[in-house]
Amino acid sequence: MIRIDLDDPARPDVHQLLSEHLADMFATSPAESVHALDHSALSHGSITFWTAREDGVLLGCGALKTLSAGQAEIKSMRTTANARGRGVATLMLEHIVSEARGRGFERVSLETGTEDYFAPARRLYARHGFTECPPFGDYTMDPNSVFLRSFPALGTTSTAT
Repeated sequence: MIRIDLDDPARPDVHQLLSEHLADMFATSPAESVHALDHSALSHGSITFWTAREDGVLLGCGALKTLSAGQAEIKSMRTTANARGRGVATLMLEHIVSEARGRGFERVSLETGTEDYFAPARRLYARHGFTECPPFGDYTMDPNSVFLRSFPALGTTSTAT
């Protein structure tokens, strides 16, 4: 059974996954368009970080960053290579949106890339009710970024399998 629990971004296996994530981001996007966080930034008090594990084996991670009283941002959604195609990203996204709803956030936003590499992520977010929006928080217009948002307080739920 896959479990999603609070975790430490500095934990060795998580640190490795986040390092792979950052390496992929810099390999697919210009440096100025990479907004992924490293393990130390994900330890900030405004961020809640979770991992998905099965029998203790890391399958993926994700985080929720508080931007304001009513708005949060999804950060660092990533699955391991061995977990891809198993629904781990869907479970993590549903968990994060549920947490945001439970905390009373009116809007959950995220930034992802425009390159083909990010197409599966964009499809995942679209299936879960995320729609394009203008830049939010400290982001500015960037041809390498797409900004998405959802409204979990309004009951956005998944119909994906």
